Amino acid sequence: MTDSRAAWIFVAPALGALAAFLFVPVAASLALSFTDFDLYAVADPANLRFVGADNYRALLADPLFWRALRNTAYFAGVGGPLSVAVSLAAALLVHARLTRLRPLFRTLFFLPVVTTLVAVAVVWRFLYHPRIGLVNHVLGLAGVGPIDWLGDPFWAMPALILLAVWKGFGFNMVIFVAGLQGIPEKLYEAARLDGANAWQQLRHVTLPQLAPTAFFVAVMTMIGSLQLFAEPYVMTQGGPSHATLSVVLYTFQEGFRYWNMGYAAAVAFVLFAILLAGTALQLWLRPLAESR
Repeated sequence: MTDSRAAWIFVAPALGALAAFLFVPVAASLALSFTDFDLYAVADPANLRFVGADNYRALLADPLFWRALRNTAYFAGVGGPLSVAVSLAAALLVHARLTRLRPLFRTLFFLPVVTTLVAVAVVWRFLYHPRIGLVNHVLGLAGVGPIDWLGDPFWAMPALILLAVWKGFGFNMVIFVAGLQGIPEKLYEAARLDGANAWQQLRHVTLPQLAPTAFFVAVMTMIGSLQLFAEPYVMTQGGPSHATLSVVLYTFQEGFRYWNMGYAAAVAFVLFAILLAGTALQLWLRPLAESR
């Protein structure tokens, strides 16, 4: 009993911080989603009214919410797998025996992760510039006409996907490298004795052994992709024509630009339900993937 009491005393500060800065705000936000909390309620709490599920019914009938949801799904469906693939390829290259200066390459690949997004956005705006941008200059050498990357609704989201993949793949690369370092060398020795070439070793040894790591990376990448906010907020403000409006950016605009806090809280919890469903689906598919 004494040990149990001592343990609770030691964890009490951490639990208190979690309750104060996580559980209580989440509970308050959930309660807020059932009210019409807006600028008038900020001025006078007496103006706050309980509206039940009206906010949820309103957002389901809001075409702008569905546009934001489609944009977010597009970003997650294309950018997420692309980021995982680029991260895995970079990890394999960095971990390869023939690669020299491994610490240098790991640092260079990880630098975009720790670089401020605002600074990155300034550089990439010039790269995407329709007249003087390096991207269009390179495409021009291949005979492709200039593209208004951030001004064309068709190309704006692919431009953000490219930026997000470049900026974030280094984090997943480090995780994959750690997974590669945990694969026993004897498995490769046995494969080489059986006559397996490099591709066969990758397919039958490396990838199966990396399955738990890949699952973790896939889940975290999905969660991060569905929470898309910083890139469209800094680069396009959700434009052009709402082509890059994400669910989180839509929540931010409703809550902090138009002060529809109750409605914004409802949007946030719908996104939470989508994240929960996506994670549950990946957990369900994990045994099927590992059995192949």
